[in-house]
Order: sequence, then structure tokens, then C-alpha cells
Amino acid sequence: MDTVTVTTRAQILRHITAFTTSVINQSELRRSLIETLHRETSISNQVTLKQLNLAVEALESAISFSSSAIRSSSSLSLAEKLLIPLPEYPLSSFLLSLIQTVRNCPDDSAITLLRIFNSNPSLARSEIAPSLYEHLFYLHLFPVFRWFDEQRTRILPSTSETPSRHTGDYSASDELVVMPYAKLLSSVSGDQASKLRELEREYEEVLDENCRILAVYFKEVLVNKDEESTISPPLLILKSAIEGGRGNDGGEDRKEEMQMPVLKNGRYNPMWSERDTSIEYLSSSSSNRSSQAPLYPQRVSSGVLNPRKSSNYWTTPVYLNSATETQFSLDKNSLCSSSDSEAENEEKDKNIALLEPQQSQTQEQMQAIFKESRGSPDYPMADYEITPPHGSEKQTPPKDFVCPITSNIFDDPVTLETGQTYERKAIEEWFNRGNTACPITRQNLQNTKLPKTNYVLKRLVASWKEHNPSSAPPTCESPYKDNEEEVKTTMPSASPNSVITQATIDGMVSELRCAINNLYMSEILQESEMAVLQIDKLWRGGNLGVDIHSMLSKPPIINGFVEILFNSVEPHVLQAAVFLLSEMGSRDNAVIQTLTRVDTDVECIMALFKKGLTEAVVLLYLLNPSPVTLTEMAIVESLIEVFSQKEEDLVKMCLNPTTAAVLLLAQIIGSSDETIASSVVKTLFSEKAIGAIAGSLGAEWAEERIAAVEILLRCMQEDGTCRNTIADKAELSPILETFICATDVERFKIVEFFSELIKLNRRTFNERILHVIKEEGPFSTMHTLLIHLQTALQDQCPVMAGLLLQLDLLVEPRNMSIYREEAIDTLISCLKNSDFPATQLAAANTIMSLQGRFSFSGKPLIREVLLKRAGIDKGPRSDVQVDHMSNFFSEIEITPEEEKAADDWERKIASVLVSHEFGIIFEALADGMKSRIPELRSACFISATWLIYMLTILPDTGIQGAARVCLLKQFVNKLSSAKGVEHKILSLLALNSFLHFSDGVRDLTASYAKDILKGLRELKRFSPLASEMLKVLVDENDPKTEIWRHKELIQEDCRENGEVLSVICFKDKIISGHTDGSIKVWTLKDNLLLLLQEIQEHVKAVTTLTISESRDRLYSGSLDRTAKIWSIGKEEIHCEQVNDMKDQIHNLVVTNSTTCFIPQGTGIKVQSSNGESKLLNSNKYVKCLAHAHGRLYCGCHDSSVQEIHLATGTISNIQSGYKRLLGKAYPIHAMQIHGELIYAAGSSLDGTSIKIWNNSNYSMIGSLQTGSEVRAMAVSSELIYLGCKGGAVEIWDKKKLVKVGTLQLGTNCKVNCMALGSNEEILVIGTSDGQIQAWEMN
Repeated sequence: MDTVTVTTRAQILRHITAFTTSVINQSELRRSLIETLHRETSISNQVTLKQLNLAVEALESAISFSSSAIRSSSSLSLAEKLLIPLPEYPLSSFLLSLIQTVRNCPDDSAITLLRIFNSNPSLARSEIAPSLYEHLFYLHLFPVFRWFDEQRTRILPSTSETPSRHTGDYSASDELVVMPYAKLLSSVSGDQASKLRELEREYEEVLDENCRILAVYFKEVLVNKDEESTISPPLLILKSAIEGGRGNDGGEDRKEEMQMPVLKNGRYNPMWSERDTSIEYLSSSSSNRSSQAPLYPQRVSSGVLNPRKSSNYWTTPVYLNSATETQFSLDKNSLCSSSDSEAENEEKDKNIALLEPQQSQTQEQMQAIFKESRGSPDYPMADYEITPPHGSEKQTPPKDFVCPITSNIFDDPVTLETGQTYERKAIEEWFNRGNTACPITRQNLQNTKLPKTNYVLKRLVASWKEHNPSSAPPTCESPYKDNEEEVKTTMPSASPNSVITQATIDGMVSELRCAINNLYMSEILQESEMAVLQIDKLWRGGNLGVDIHSMLSKPPIINGFVEILFNSVEPHVLQAAVFLLSEMGSRDNAVIQTLTRVDTDVECIMALFKKGLTEAVVLLYLLNPSPVTLTEMAIVESLIEVFSQKEEDLVKMCLNPTTAAVLLLAQIIGSSDETIASSVVKTLFSEKAIGAIAGSLGAEWAEERIAAVEILLRCMQEDGTCRNTIADKAELSPILETFICATDVERFKIVEFFSELIKLNRRTFNERILHVIKEEGPFSTMHTLLIHLQTALQDQCPVMAGLLLQLDLLVEPRNMSIYREEAIDTLISCLKNSDFPATQLAAANTIMSLQGRFSFSGKPLIREVLLKRAGIDKGPRSDVQVDHMSNFFSEIEITPEEEKAADDWERKIASVLVSHEFGIIFEALADGMKSRIPELRSACFISATWLIYMLTILPDTGIQGAARVCLLKQFVNKLSSAKGVEHKILSLLALNSFLHFSDGVRDLTASYAKDILKGLRELKRFSPLASEMLKVLVDENDPKTEIWRHKELIQEDCRENGEVLSVICFKDKIISGHTDGSIKVWTLKDNLLLLLQEIQEHVKAVTTLTISESRDRLYSGSLDRTAKIWSIGKEEIHCEQVNDMKDQIHNLVVTNSTTCFIPQGTGIKVQSSNGESKLLNSNKYVKCLAHAHGRLYCGCHDSSVQEIHLATGTISNIQSGYKRLLGKAYPIHAMQIHGELIYAAGSSLDGTSIKIWNNSNYSMIGSLQTGSEVRAMAVSSELIYLGCKGGAVEIWDKKKLVKVGTLQLGTNCKVNCMALGSNEEILVIGTSDGQIQAWEMN
């Protein structure tokens, strides 16, 4: 049963896009078609003619560029606007379709091109797009062809007695063929000639009308975007036949529904597919024509009915070659019959051959070789069997009439759901053996029950047999039957006199044919495997004198190789099969198309590759699977494994397996999303494949070099630690050669690669690579970069300008350099171009990287270097604030040679940047610091800081004034408003640099001193530069008490827990210990103390809280004789260990290996990590403890202070004690170690409550004279806080030892404990009445 053919949207787009792309790629064809349309289109309006000419010029100009961005330029957009109002002109539609193709608008291009088939179908199908007409329209027009053949048969019923027409097929691409029509026209009656002319005219009209109908149908399919719904094809219009006047239909139109098979698998595999079309020749040995009309029409041109008198033959026009010309006999005596002598037939053949176009021997051989590869599986009916030349006695049947299993002509054909047709008995036997898949496509069938006989094909076969009674059916060697004639004509002889050599070659050819038979016909796997090995041997021999490729590239034989891949387990057989398929696929895309028709074929090859068949990677690359497929199959590890294979262990193939692996990896990385690409790159690192890929930079094939560049570039961007490996193994000269002939996109990839490669952590190495880039190219690299920079896209310019500038500075800067000027101009213009934020950011990052110092991972170290120059690594608390920078500082510590090279480079690059156009770069950086984009603000800020600092080193050429005008106020504001400490310190460095400028001190002291005073005070504990600036900007004799201001934030009442005996600050948490044994965890948020956790693990008062030296554990000591160890989480603490200390704990100090505490009695108990315990300073009652550098400092009840060396137990007296007066003791209540100083707080027995000693020689360097009894103490980098009785906290200037303020707690209580926050801006106080207060230094 026939069903309606539905053409899908994808098929229409594929055919039309293929046509328009071929026209764009072939300039001669394009110009010829434009001239034809111009000649056929009558245009009198000069304005319209000018519009069309402008459109042609714009199209040709765009096609001449390789860049897709230039192709999609505004000129094409303007040309499109000029053509849209001119739909009535075929030339306008044709140009508009090509323009839309160039602009990557396939839907619009297809709809526009279909207008030509609607407005002038005859011109479109004959001269403009005959191939598109054949591929897209033919399938739907079979009813029209049938109708035409029927009408012609009615007009010429006597043609049944004429010699047979070979039932061939149509081709629009065959050569001109000379037909001996003159002898046939002598006896046609005038009435018949008139009817044939009328039929020909009517036939043309019917074709035109139906082409219009189909063009509208195709447009509706394209417009319909709903994949779920399909549009049914329209009914064709068929006019009535002409037979002795008007027929029985009375001249009325009739419609017939198109009937062609629809395939479920989405591929077109009809019974005529993959065959060559042929032109019918007049055969003297043919039998009489059957009365049954063939499927295709036999067209008669008006030229046949009115032959020229000057010629006995008529030559078929090219545009009519799409239908085989019919030959009519008017004089039976003039025909060549089967009874004619062989000599006469040969003579006639010679006469005909003289009139046919002459071809060289090479052309004839090429046609013979490629006659089976002309068709495409995507173009049905485009490839048919070529019939033998005129005069042959036997005709080879069309291959669609031959069963692929039996190789015999069909007797009872049946078509499976896959679209493949087989002999009923053969396919029944196939299914009886237990197979459930189609033998050709190997797709699993849903139903193995055979359908009804394909009667259409059966009738065609019967008709062909009737026309060719003497033709023998093909033998089992049918797959290469077509090559027998070729083998005979192209078979070389090793020596003209060597019969033995020729016999040897003949034997090898026979051996090849036998192997091919065994490959695709044998039911024994071992025979097929031996056949593969035999074919492999003969292929490698390469001396048969025949085209083995054309014999092996037919789909049945290709499928035979694939069956081997599916079923064989022999490594050498699989290797040989993959080798042969790869070799054939590299030469003929039809082989690749055959392999990719079935998804399981590709999956099988992938599976073999993953199992260790390395050579399969070449075939996998030729199959060109999508990046998604490659990712889903997870073959990255297998691709990397290819790099570990030795060259001698691999088979020599059309493509090196390593090359194929590199190309596939580049395809995966370049086409996948960021997550997948990142995981692939990490796999490359883990497998240590970077070095092998770097070797591909020197490959012979440019495409492999580009692929290696893309992979390595992504690797450096993902993890720059591979730079040194790449730099060691990279061969840069071949890349420079590739740069000359690469596309714009590829050139930028190479520039990015070079720019990333010169970010090594050794300046001398970077300069070596720059020298190679500059000197080893085939042409001037700098000149090439300059030309490319001037035409590059906006976002590419900063990177290219940075590389060009570095190449120019390899020698000492000259007064003038066109390369330097162009590079810096480009960087500054990109930095100022706010319309392109991404370009601005790229320019700012490029300027930062020009400083020339990089980490091992390639990260610019400009920020870290500036912080070091500001002295941040020397500050007393820099380990707390910027501990994450320690790794960078270690990388900056390099050899003197490297340091000198880095300094020289930094001076050169800074000099040319700041000197360009009298410091215009400062204006651009100042604008960038005002940007709304945080990354851009930060990059411009760091670059500006660096260049301002460099101005203090470079000689002043008047640029300092320009820098001060542009940036001074911005840095003052940055110091005040910056949230991060590092940005404040960088601002400090810049402002300190301004102090070295002429008039810099005056500007800062006169205008900005008060604005920066607070910031300088805050930064004193981080950088010595702040202290130096304070000395310059502030009069040290001023009291400055107004600077130190404190604000109470919150007071929390914890009286239900008793006194607050201990408090400590750790990161963002505050932890307090109470007399009822509870421990509370707080956080300060929005000026509120939020309770995160309350724990009561101790049963008595918690006297001490301390943090371990490793900063990861909390220790608590209690009067319940236990010390507990706590882990610190984000919001809670958890008890990990409980230590029984055997005595009450009044104060606790923890070192890495010991725990020291004050017991109830005399001395200090020291307990080591192994459980050993000892008592130190047993003669003293110790009141408080402090620890630093392996030493304990004890404050005792008798006011004495001792230092105990923990390792040796040695005791040194710092202050001697006093005897009790009137029975009253004067203990040391608190001790603090800060830097090199020891602070001890006691009673004012001698008028001084606080004494300060140097811990190196125990000399007293100062004291604080206060009348208050101090119970707690906290020391910051600037201030000393003293907690006294009566609810007061005194504040003293640490440097001048003068009192600067007092905090009143609001209650008449005793301050038990105090602690400072990590940034020293928060002071936490615990009192005897259970209050916790937090104060902020403002």
C-alpha cells in the first residue's frame, strides 16, 4: 500500500542550504547564474537596476572576507533592505537568498529562494537550480511523469513496435549526448507531430503549475515550527490527455494525490537510492518496447519534431537532461535491428562516438572510479546505474532491482519498516536464523512479520525484464560488478613483456574479490575475519593497478566491516578493519555517511576505542560526532591514554592517532559548557598529558597546531601551574607560521596563548619567550600583529596591544616607536570606552599584568608587591589580617638576577606608560576608578597605585603634577571609604608617594590632613608607612585625645549566671565563662549581642578561657578541677576532651605541648601531652600568668614577677616582691605580653599601678601612675585598657604613656576580665555583677 510522502522542514533546509552554500563557494557559478537571471529579467526602471547592482557588489564584497563578523556587516543589512521591496524579480529573490545564507538565516534564505520556483518555475528548474529541483521536487512529481508517459503512448501507439528504450533514470548532471533522431523523424505524420508539440507545451505548463504548488507547500512546512504537527502535501494538478483531439475528460483539470513511500527511520532509502542516473541510448539489439508505460516520462522537445536540415542528429540541451529523451522510429527499414550484421553495428557505434563530447583518458578513468560515489544518502534518486554504451548486447539491471542478500533480481520483493527491500525467501531465512534486525541498517525491527509484496517494484522489475530479455541477472560479485570494466581498462602492466607479472596481478585481483565475497556473504565469522586480514594485506601492497577503494566503499561491504567490529574479538582483525574504514573514510565522505546512518555503529567504534583499540580514534574523528555525544560517552580518559602510546606501536594511518586525539579534545573543550570543559582540563592535569599536547604545537598539520593551542590556552586559564611545562616543551616557530595563514578567530587564540605563556614566575624566562616570538616568525611578527590589531574586534584589542607593547620593549625604549604608540593608544582608548565594559576590564587587567611579576600559577603579583612595599609583612599584626598572602611573599623572594631583571622591566614599562601623551593614562585610570563595575574599579585602583609609586622612582618629567590632579582626591576618598584593610594600605602607599612629589606635602597637609588622620591611626598597626606619614602630617606635641573615642554598643545582663570571670574573642564570636559553670557563645551583629549557645559542662566556676596556639581549639579551666577542650564550629562549640587536673584551676595557659595552670596552693602545675606533671615556682603564690616564646611570666601575690623557661625550668626574677604591710597583700592581678614588652598590673604601693619591662633584659622602660586598683588589662597596638574597681576602664596612650580617656560602665562593680576583637576595634568587658559590655573604638 502506497502512502503519502511528507517532506520535513529539516530536509528542505538541508537541500536549499546545500545549494546556496555551493553557489556562494563557487564564484564562477555564482556569476553565471546572476548573468542568466539578469538576462531573463526585463528591468526598465534604472533605480531598481541600480539597487540590484549595489546588492551584487555588497554580496561579492562580503563573500571575499573569511571573517564571519565582517560577512555579517552593515553593508549586507543595507543590501537586504534594498532587495526586500523587489519580490517580483527572480534576480532580487536569488540575491536576497544568498545574502540571508551569508548572514546565517537559513529559514529566510529557503523561503526567499522558493519564490523563484513560484514566479518562474521553468527558469528555476532548467537553468538556475536544476539539482535542487531534482533533489526536492522530483519525488513529488512522479504522478506527473506517469501522466506524461501515458499521454505520449496514446499519441504514438505504434511505438510499441519501436526498439526498446532501456528503463533508466534521469539525471540533470550527465554530459550532452548526441541522439540519432534524424533518421526517426521521416515517417511521423503531421497530426502526430502536432499532438506531440501540444503535449510538450501542456506538459511544461503542468510542471510549472505543480512547481508553484510545491513551492507554496515547502514554504508552509518551513513556516510551521510545531514539530508535533505535520502539513500534508497538496494534490497535484494533471490535465487531460490529448488523443485524437481532446480526451474523454473534456479538457477539464484533474488532481491526483502524490504516492511515495514514507520511511519511519527518518532516512530516505528507496528502491532507487544510491544509484547512478543514465541517459538512454538507441540500442540495435534491444527488443520491442513493452506496452506498459514506465514510471518516468519520456520527454519530447519541439526540436525533435522540427529537425534542422543541416544536421542528421539532435543534441539534447543541458536543461532537458533531467528526463531521458524518447526516440521515435518513423521508418522501420532505417532502424538497426537485431539481425543487422555485427560489422554494421560497430560502424554505427563509431559514427555516434564521433559526435559525442571527447574526454581525456584521465577523465574517463575518474568517471569510472567515482560513478558509484556521486550520489548522497541525503539526496534520494541522485545516483543510478549507468547503462552500457550503445551496441552492447546485455544490460545490467538497476541495483534497486537486485536483492542485497541473494544478489539476484527480485522475484517477490518485500520492503521492511527500515525502508530496505529484500527477496521474500531470503529475508524469511534471515529471520528463521533468529535475527531480528535489518541486515543492511542493523536496526532492530519492531515486527518481523513480513509485509505484503512491493507490487510497484515488482511491476518495474517485470517491465525491465520485458525490455531486456537477454540480460543476465548479476552474480554474487555484484558489489564490485561495476568495477570489472574499470579493472580491465585501468589495469597496469608491470612490464609490457612480462606475462608472469600480469598473471600475478590478475591472481591478486581474484584474491581480492574472493575476500570481499567472504567478508559480506560468509556466515562463518572466522572466514570474514580472514577476509579482513587479506583485504588489509592487499590494500597495504597497493600494487594491484585497480582502485581498491571503489571496490570496497559500497554500503554492503562497509556494513560487512562494521559487523566485524561488532562481533570479532581478535585485536589484529579489529585493528585491520578500523584501519581500512579510516583509510576509505578519509578519501570518500560517502563511507562516513554510511557509517553514521546508524547510531549504534558510532557507539560500537567508541566502545572499541575505550576498550583499548587506539587506532579507532582516527575513525572516530572522521565520523565527526558532536561534542555532546563525545562528552556523554566519557572518552576523555581514553583520548588522553593515546598520548602515552609509543609511535612505533601504532599503525601508520591516514591520520596520526595522536593528532586525532588532540583534535577531538579541542572539539570537546571548545564546544562544551564551562563545567564540562573545566572537568576535561582537570583530567588533563591529573593524567599529566600537558607535555604530550604541547608537543603537537610543532605538528606538520596546521589544524593540529591550532587545536593544541586551544587546549593549552584553556589549561593555562584553568590552572596556570602548567605554564612552565608548556614553556619547556613548546615549539613556537610552527605556531608563528600558522599565525600568518590562520583565520581571525585562530589568530586571536594564538595571541591569547602567547600572552598567557609569558606569565611565568621568572622574568628572564618571559623575555626569552618574547624574543622567540619576535624573531623566529617567517615574517615580522610585530608588523603582522600591528596590522591585525588595526582590524581586530574591540574585545580582542587589549590582549593584542599588551603583547605588541611587550615585544617592542625587549630593547631599550626609543624616543618614537609606531608599535609602542599604537599599542598604548589602543589600551587607553579601550580603557575609556564605557560602551564596552568587557573591553574596559580586559584593558585594565592587561595594564596590571604589564608590571611583569607573576605567581607560579600565572596570577599577577602587582597587588602583593605593592603591599610588601607598604611594609604590610612587617607590621606587628600582619599575620592576623593578611595571613593569606604568605604564599605570595615566598614567591616574590627570588634570586638577585631575577629581581634585577624584574625591576628593570618594571621601570621600562612604567616609563613608557606614564610618559605617553603627558600622562593621559592617569585620566583613564581615574575614570575607571569611578566605574560601577567592582572588578574594573579594583583593577584601575591597583594600576593607578603602581604607577603613582613608580613616579617616585622615575625621573620627574613634569608628569607628577598631572597624576596629582587626576588621582590625589580619589586616593584620599579611598582611604576613608574602603572596607578592606588591603585597599586602605594601597591607598596609604599612593598617598605616601604623593608626599615625595613637589608640593605633595603642602597639598596633603593643607587640604586633606584631617580626612586621612583617622585612617592613618588605624593602619599604624599594619604598616610602618602610617607612622611615618603621621610624623609628617601631625604635630606630635598635640594631645590628640579627641582622636581616641569609644562608643558603647551593647550591654548584656547575665546576672543569673553569676559573675563574668573570663571572656575571649575569636573571629566573629565572643565566648564568656561564668561562676555557675556555664559557657556562653555570642556574636555581635547590628550592634546587638546574639546568644548562639549556652553550655553548662562545668559544675563550678569557669575561671579561664584560652585559645590554643594553633587557633583551632578552645580550652576552659574551672574550679571543678577539670580542663576541657572544645572544637569551634560556625555557631556552636563541642566538647572533645575532658582532662582531670587533680586541682582547682584559677588561671590557665596552653602551649603546643603543655598545659600550665595556677592551682589552689603554691606554684604552677605543668602537665605535658604525655601525661607527665610537675610543679614549678613552688615557693610563690601565683596570681596571674602570661605566655610567650616558650616562657611563662608569673605575677604573684607578693607583687613579684618571674620568668620561667618551660624547657629547662629556670626561673628569673623580673621584680622582687614586697613583704605584707599591716597583714595586707599587694598581688599582681593581670599580666600581658605585647611584642617585646611585659605589662604587669598591680596595686599602687609605690605610686605606680602598671609597670612595663623589656622582656629581653628585664629593664623597666615605663610605668603608668594611676590611683585605681587594676584588676584586668588589655593591650592593643596603640592603647592600654585598665579595668578598675568602681566600674571604670581607663584608656592610656601606649606610646606616650598618658591617659587619654575613661569608660564608665554605669555600675559600681569590679572589672573581672577584658578582651579585644581581632581588628582591635571592639573591646569586650566582663564585670562582677554579671554584665557583658561591648565598646567600639570610633
